[in-house]
Amino acid sequence: MADTRTTRHRKGPVTYALRIGVIAYLGVLVVWPLYEVGVRTFAPIERGAEGGLAAFWERLQDPTVSYAFSLTATCAFWAVLINTVFGVGISLLLVRYSFPGRRILSVLVDLPMSVSPVVVGLALVLAYSTGQGWFGETLASAGIFIIGSTPGLIMATAFVSLPLVIREIVPVLQEIGTDAELAASSLGANGWQTFRRITLPSIKWAVVYGVVLSMARSLGEFGAVKIVSPGAEYRGETATILIQNRYTNYEEPTAYAAAFVLVLASVLALVVVSLIRKEEHA
Repeated sequence: MADTRTTRHRKGPVTYALRIGVIAYLGVLVVWPLYEVGVRTFAPIERGAEGGLAAFWERLQDPTVSYAFSLTATCAFWAVLINTVFGVGISLLLVRYSFPGRRILSVLVDLPMSVSPVVVGLALVLAYSTGQGWFGETLASAGIFIIGSTPGLIMATAFVSLPLVIREIVPVLQEIGTDAELAASSLGANGWQTFRRITLPSIKWAVVYGVVLSMARSLGEFGAVKIVSPGAEYRGETATILIQNRYTNYEEPTAYAAAFVLVLASVLALVVVSLIRKEEHA
């Protein structure tokens, strides 16, 4: 323990150089670009023009902007809900059961983190488009359209954020073990009672942590939804697609305002995660 304290409080040229290097790296890569977004969000468009909070709110009240954020929130909500339900189930399956193909399933869970979101969107188009998709024609004959509609956006968002809930729950399940669950079963509790009274309270902070991270990831998704969405006003234009469209069409103030909202959402997610960590270790 004494050696650990000495290491933590060790000072010297190398320590200061590492601190300066890390701060400079984060400043150049993260802080400065986000600072520029914030400054340009509230800056006047041109000399003599109105800027500040009033102009910011006015840009957000544009009906197309409201639609984009409403669609983004809808996709993120359903994607997080789906990933939470299936994430808990998959986590229990990976930790509590042994079966052929278990390692393959674990690898597949991590696949969305290693595959480009653009590739994910293209794969969904190949599978579910009405022209060439494997299932597109069958679903279309039943009146269900995936590509170019909200279900396709939800699928793309759910795919890219799939591992976040699972990878928070799995270590906790491994740490708590099965003693309490076996004791509950031996006292006559069925599977649902054991899960509700023993397992779920043990993993609740991991679930909340994963949900927050998944929500932040879902709100900022661009690549996959760009491929499966028409990307036009009132037709599949999410907040991230709106930012690109407005910026490339020289409507930078609206793009900055939308980007600032997403930055605020990310910061809020970090604050919530920090509070969760404190509550978990309290």
